[in-house]
Amino acid sequence: MERSRAAGLPCGASCAAIHGAGTATIPCHDGPFRGTSVKKDDQKNFVIFAVLAALILFGWPQIAHWVFPQQQPAPVKIEGGKTTPVTNPGADPAADSPKAMRDRQSVLAETPRVQIETPKLRGSINLKGARIDDLVLVQYAETVAKNSPPIRLLSPGGAKGAYFAQFGWQGAGVAAPDANTIWQASGNRLTPTTPVTLSAQSPTGQVFRIELSVDANYMFNVRQTVANLGNVPISVTPFALVSRAEKSTDVDQYVAHVGPIAVSQGAANYVNYSEVDAGTKAFSTTGGWVGYTDHYWLTAVVPDQRLPVQLQQRQTPAKSYQADYQTAAPLSVAPGKKITYSSHFFAGAKEVKLLEDYQSKLGIVLFDRAIDWGWFGLIEIPIFYYLDWLFRLVKNFGVAIILLTITIRALLFPIAQRQFASMAKMRAVQPKMKALQERHKDDKPRQQQEIMKLYKEEKVNPLAGCLPILLQIPIMFALYKVLLLTIEMRHQPFVLWIHDLSAPDPLLVLNLFGLLNFTPPSFLAIGVIPILLGISMYFQFKLNPAPMDDMQKQIFSIMPWMLMFLMAPFAVGLQVYWITSNVLTMAQQWLLYRQHPALKEPVKKEAKAK
Repeated sequence: MERSRAAGLPCGASCAAIHGAGTATIPCHDGPFRGTSVKKDDQKNFVIFAVLAALILFGWPQIAHWVFPQQQPAPVKIEGGKTTPVTNPGADPAADSPKAMRDRQSVLAETPRVQIETPKLRGSINLKGARIDDLVLVQYAETVAKNSPPIRLLSPGGAKGAYFAQFGWQGAGVAAPDANTIWQASGNRLTPTTPVTLSAQSPTGQVFRIELSVDANYMFNVRQTVANLGNVPISVTPFALVSRAEKSTDVDQYVAHVGPIAVSQGAANYVNYSEVDAGTKAFSTTGGWVGYTDHYWLTAVVPDQRLPVQLQQRQTPAKSYQADYQTAAPLSVAPGKKITYSSHFFAGAKEVKLLEDYQSKLGIVLFDRAIDWGWFGLIEIPIFYYLDWLFRLVKNFGVAIILLTITIRALLFPIAQRQFASMAKMRAVQPKMKALQERHKDDKPRQQQEIMKLYKEEKVNPLAGCLPILLQIPIMFALYKVLLLTIEMRHQPFVLWIHDLSAPDPLLVLNLFGLLNFTPPSFLAIGVIPILLGISMYFQFKLNPAPMDDMQKQIFSIMPWMLMFLMAPFAVGLQVYWITSNVLTMAQQWLLYRQHPALKEPVKKEAKAK
C-alpha cells in the first residue's frame, strides 16, 4: 500500500481520473502514505501504468460487453460524407423469402383469421389453435429510415422466427380443444371497441369459449369459459403459454436482462436461456406472470392474480422455448354449470409509464420489473421521469439531457463549495505535512499518527474531495441505463448527424467521416462527439493546479485521451451529458478559484518540523 501511494496516486488523483462526471477536480491530498518520491520508482510505476492502460484500452470492449447494457448499433452510417440508414441488425431480410423455413405470408393465408387493429398494433388471431401469432408494433420502426417497416413481434408457427401465444384447457376425461381445433369467431375484427368471442364444441359435451378484448395499447384481456352440457362433473385446468422458436437477437447482460422472466412470490426472476436449456424452471405463486423480454419488447401471460398457479420456463422437444402457467388445482364444473377464468396477455413495447399503469390499475404484481432497472432503480426512475418531462417541455432529447446536467450540477454546487473550502485548508497544511513525512520517513506508524494529529488540529478532511465523485458515479450509471434501457429514448435525434442519442456516434474519424469505405474496429471507432469529450476533459484537467508529483502529471496528461477511447462506444446521450458537465465544471472551478485563490498558488516548500 505504501509503495503504491509513493508512486503519487492518492485519493485526489483517482477522483480526478473520473472527474468528467462533473465536480471540482482538485487532488484532495498528496496523502499521508506518499513518502519520498524516487525517480527510479516513478519510471517503474509509469511503465506499469502504461501496461495497465493498454490492457484497459484493448480489454475494455470485452468487459463492457458483459457488464454494461449492450449498446444499440448506430441507426445510421456515414458513407461518402452522407448519412445512410442502417438496416435492423436483428432483422433477417430472408425471413419472408422462399429460402426461409416457410414464407410468412403463405403461412398466414393457410388458416382462418380474425384481424387485430388498434392504434399501436396490427396483426391477426389464428383460429386454428386460438393463437395470437401475427403482430407488428405500428408505432416503432426497425430503423430511422422514413420507409422502414414496423417492428414485428409475433410470427406464426412454421415461419421463421415463430413466436406466439395460445390459451386452452387440460382435463382428464374431457376432449378439450387442442392446437388443431378450428374455432368459430363472433366477428372478423378485434379492436379496442369490438371484442371477439372464439368458441368450440367438445364431443364430450362441453362448450369452450375465449372472449378476447384489447385496449388501445398492448394488453389483451382473456376470459376462458367452460360450459358443461354433459351429464357428469368435469375437472379442467386452464393454461396459457408463449412459445418462442428462437432466442432473442438482443444480448443478455449482467445489468440488462434479455430472455425468460418469471415474477413469483413477489420477486422478479431473470432467467437465462442456458438455465432453461439445462432443465425446466418452475415457480409456484399467487400473483405474478411469466414471459420473455427483449431489450425493448415484452410478451407475457398474466394469470388471475388472486388464484395460485404454477409458472414454468421450459424447452420443448422441438428445442423451442415456452413460458406458460396453469392453475395449481383443477377447476370443477358440475353438469349444467359453467366457470370462467380471467387472465391477460401483453405483447408490445416496454414503455415505462404504461407498465406502471398496468401494475397499478390491473393489480399485476411487479409488472414494471419487465425493465431490469437493477440496483440503481431508485435513482434511475426519477431521472427517467425528470428527463421525460424535460423532453416534453423542449421537444429535443439532447437539449433535455443538457438541462438535466445543469440541474444535477446546481444541486451538487453546495457540496462542491464545501469541497473547495476543504481543499484550500488541505493545501495550506501541505508544508507541515511534508515536514512530518520527512522527519518520520523511517517510522511509518509514527508518521501516520502525526499526520492524523495534524489533520485533527487543522480541522481538515483529506477525503472531502471524493464525496462529489461518489455522488456522481451512481448518477452517471443511472443515466446510462436510462438512455439504453428505456424505449422512450430509442431513435431520438439531437442535431445534425446525431439521429439516435441511445447509440454511438456514427461520424468516425479513422474512415474520414465516411469518405473511406471501411469500418474501424470497435476500440478505434472514435467519433466527433468522443473527441469533443476528450478535449473538454483535457482543458478541465489543465484548469486544475499542477500536481507536484511527476507521476501524477503523466497520468493526468494521458487520462483524457484514454477516457475518450473508453467512452467512444457508449451512447451519444451519455457523452453529451459528460461534455456539458465538463464545461459546467470549468465554469464552476473558475468561480470557486476566485473565492479560494490559495488553491492556484504553488505549494510552499515544507518547513523543517520542530
